[in-house]
Amino acid sequence: MRGRPPIGIGMLRSPIVRLVDLCTRHAVWVIVLIIALAAGSSVYAARHFAIKTDVNDLFPADLPWTRRALEFMRTFPQPDILVVVDAPAPELVEAASNKLAQALATRRDLLRGIHQLDSGPFFEQNGLLFLPTDEVARITGGLVQAKPLIQTLSTDPSLRGSLDALSFGLMGVAGGMIKLDDLAWPMTRAADTAEEVLSGRPASFSWRALASGKPPEPHELRRFIAVEPVLDYSALEPGRAATDAIRETAKDLKLDINYQARVRQTGLVPINDDEFAALRESIGLNIAVSVLGVLIVLWLALRWRRIILAVAACLVAGMTMSLAFGLLMVGALNLISVAFFALFAGIGVDFGIQFSVRYREERHQSGDLRSALLSAASKVGAPLALAAAATAVGFSSFVPTAYRGLAELGQIAGSGMIIAFLTSITLLPALLWVLKPPAEPRPMGFAALAPVDQFLERHRIAVVVATILLVVLISPLLIFLPFDFNPLHLRNPKVESVATFLELRRDPRTGANAVEIMAPNLAAATGVAQRLSSLPQVSQTMALNTLVPGDQDVKLDLIRKAASALGPSLYPAAVKPPPSDQENVQALSSTAAALSAVAGNSQEPGAEAAKRLSGLLSRLAAADPSLREKFETAIVEPLRIALGELREALKAQPVTTDIIPADLARLWVSPNGRARVQVLPKGDPDDTAVIREFVTAVLAVEPNATGPAVMLFEAGKTIVQAFIEAAIFAILAIAALLWIALRRIVDVLLTLVPLLVAAIVTLELCAAFRIPLNFANIIALPVLLGVGVAFKIYYIMAWRSGQTALVQSTLTRAVIFSAMTTATGFGSLWLSNDPGTSSMGRLMALALMCTMAAAVFFQPALMGPPRSRPTAAQPAFEQQLDLVASGRPKVEVVDR
Repeated sequence: MRGRPPIGIGMLRSPIVRLVDLCTRHAVWVIVLIIALAAGSSVYAARHFAIKTDVNDLFPADLPWTRRALEFMRTFPQPDILVVVDAPAPELVEAASNKLAQALATRRDLLRGIHQLDSGPFFEQNGLLFLPTDEVARITGGLVQAKPLIQTLSTDPSLRGSLDALSFGLMGVAGGMIKLDDLAWPMTRAADTAEEVLSGRPASFSWRALASGKPPEPHELRRFIAVEPVLDYSALEPGRAATDAIRETAKDLKLDINYQARVRQTGLVPINDDEFAALRESIGLNIAVSVLGVLIVLWLALRWRRIILAVAACLVAGMTMSLAFGLLMVGALNLISVAFFALFAGIGVDFGIQFSVRYREERHQSGDLRSALLSAASKVGAPLALAAAATAVGFSSFVPTAYRGLAELGQIAGSGMIIAFLTSITLLPALLWVLKPPAEPRPMGFAALAPVDQFLERHRIAVVVATILLVVLISPLLIFLPFDFNPLHLRNPKVESVATFLELRRDPRTGANAVEIMAPNLAAATGVAQRLSSLPQVSQTMALNTLVPGDQDVKLDLIRKAASALGPSLYPAAVKPPPSDQENVQALSSTAAALSAVAGNSQEPGAEAAKRLSGLLSRLAAADPSLREKFETAIVEPLRIALGELREALKAQPVTTDIIPADLARLWVSPNGRARVQVLPKGDPDDTAVIREFVTAVLAVEPNATGPAVMLFEAGKTIVQAFIEAAIFAILAIAALLWIALRRIVDVLLTLVPLLVAAIVTLELCAAFRIPLNFANIIALPVLLGVGVAFKIYYIMAWRSGQTALVQSTLTRAVIFSAMTTATGFGSLWLSNDPGTSSMGRLMALALMCTMAAAVFFQPALMGPPRSRPTAAQPAFEQQLDLVASGRPKVEVVDR
């Protein structure tokens, strides 16, 4: 094979030189034509530009796991917004969530369904039935014993009545029926509330906590409302209108003022919308940094403003035409293919830099503009064409994969590389001819790097062996390469929706890491739940019958007895009118005196609590009326809510699946009878290994399972498989293309081995620096492939042509500045507020550093001295170029 000219290289060089010659002779027409194409492309792109924000579109609908997920979504409501209501007292949070749910139910234009998961009339009436039997007995027994107090409070639900109720307790202490220490808890809670009012802090009081004798549990201070939003996928933030409506409704109801309630939103829709919003907010900074950085690098590489202008114009024209063609192919960008902009700016400008730097070198040598353009075309045209073809083939290898997000990026980027190449050999030389940049006063290479060339020439074997040995020795690091395919880790934890989710992800009511199963009917669902509950990886299973409490007969008997005993007390014949401020002052003063008297000089806990409360009530009696009003509101509003809740709770009726509210039951049983089973994991839900083991165990029992955990698990597998398949396809396709062009197995290996070394070193550094691969930054690998194969082709072609001293050459200047431009374009993503985008920029910068080092230092050493040197045919070649430049016909441009 030695001495045989490679097929394609000679064939490419002559037409490229002739095309450049044609474009310079008719420069104005070429510029007008391409500007017209770019303008038309801009109009088309503007009219058809769209981003598919539905994350479900990233995967084909015909995959087994996506089919199961879509079927589940069609069968059961998808409350993708979870409204979280918190308040300092159980009574307040109950009232606030009920008011909010009722108001949201009227917004059918934006909210399809409203589901109160743990509150509302059903739970208010039957809440006691969901408690353990002994707890129901304790509560009902305590209520019967507190009958006199309940009667006092029902007859006078005011601050006056509340203080009268405390006075009853004090009389019991005086009569020896109870100890003062027994009242320590209610007196302490009342004192805390009074102190909050007097200090100007928000004050709250819970009668429910008072009855239980202990502070409320966190779950008692929180309610969930699941919302099915109407989504607009034509908008960048599809659910923003729905989440804004929820926020505005809560604000209009003044839940923060009336109930001290805090309303937050989380779930798939708010989290995704917040991510899109973060990207939108940071895109301005990213673009500004990217444009400024690219301009600086272009200035360092090209120096002349006219050349920079020409390259920038080619970049803009190529991007608009590529975008329009891409939209024509795929219809709309997705959340992965939107990276096309940064990708094109990074890789597409490489062709322009390569051509322009070579032109500058040729201009320095010849001085003539046309000769320099044609000589540049002759020397870099074929390598550029081969690099563009290899890069396009590499990206196109992602098209057959099952990851639609990446496949569509491959379509757009593959065609974009060809367009970028074509603009670099048509529009760029035409613009340079029209703009006529000045002659070059100095060579373009890096003479200061001559010692590096000499070192590589003297020690090339040692450099190659040491590099490969080092790569092999540290390859065990790849075992520890972190893979993090939890999309939550790509979100900004400071954003409300993500912060809320992180706070609540262990709460089973959120179902954040659940597995969902569809059973043919409710009986089958019960059997599935029982089987799965025995798995060690499962903490809990839920189905519709979970909402049917057990041991109802005993509980209902206790509740009915309490209701019978408390009936007259809860429903008094007459209710006293609200007291005046003067009556409140009198009640505060008399109660303070009674507390002081009963406490005496005792140092017991009850006496200390009585003294503290006595002093605070005396201060309130002497304070401004507005403070007494705040204290009354803090005490009385929860009292009225608690009395209403108690009346409802004592109306409990037998619960069956038939009486569960329709909106709640619809979450668990479809109209055609299919039943849902929810399975929750045991262990740390933030640990990817825990979720993987949980999903694997459930799928082994129920292969048709779906839900958030399964989708996360299967999506990760699909993406990893897609990248493995695409990498294999790309390497094989690029190798085949290189074989066709280079016709030497050794030369193909000399091109691919440095590329593989760069990829391996990149992954090893990721393992060393604990940079995990994730859904976002894994896109750096195809970019590494695209940039890397182009750089390696430039060097192999220069080496085959007999060029020596490659490190100090013009080629290295072009490669370094091209890599810097790409790194600047992608590196600006590092500044993004979105962790996923930031991780993409970080890994891109690392990958580019590795691929540039492999091209500039490792590949020249690997290739060694060129097989042949430039021959005496050089003058004849220059004569041929002169003939083309002078317009003489029938010119055959020979191989150098």
